[in-house]
Amino acid sequence: MTTFTDRPRGAGFPASEQLTGNLQQVLVDLIALHLQAKQAHWNVVGPNFRDLHLQLDEIVDLARDASDTIAERMRALQATPDGRAPTVVASASLTPLPSGELASSQVVDLITVALRTAVATIRKVHDQVDAEDPSTSDLLHTIINQLEKQAWMLSAENRTV
Repeated sequence: MTTFTDRPRGAGFPASEQLTGNLQQVLVDLIALHLQAKQAHWNVVGPNFRDLHLQLDEIVDLARDASDTIAERMRALQATPDGRAPTVVASASLTPLPSGELASSQVVDLITVALRTAVATIRKVHDQVDAEDPSTSDLLHTIINQLEKQAWMLSAENRTV
């Protein structure tokens, strides 16, 4: 990991180790969310298959775009993002999906939990990020809004009144 002394002078606002660590955790959870939604997309079966299949692709795109936003923000702050598979596996907060085909109702529940877990990570680090870099916390706000909307829309699939 790069330290402050390794950075060139006049290179802009550098992320502290705490900010870097917080953004790294957000990054790995977003990558894990992207991968889980894609895995579910490929293996969902049952009622409402087509709509759920398409909605999962929306979640994949959202998580992939959000992870790219966070990784690029890290680079702008002179931090080095780590999205390698071993890093994601070792440090993501999301519970792995079961293998094989998944019933549509099960996918709804599993991906809703994954979305909410990713949001919980962002909310957990938000205040520390905001204290150091309000511009970066603005990015987190946008991602929270998007992920929570997807969690609400997806969870509605299994709700009854």
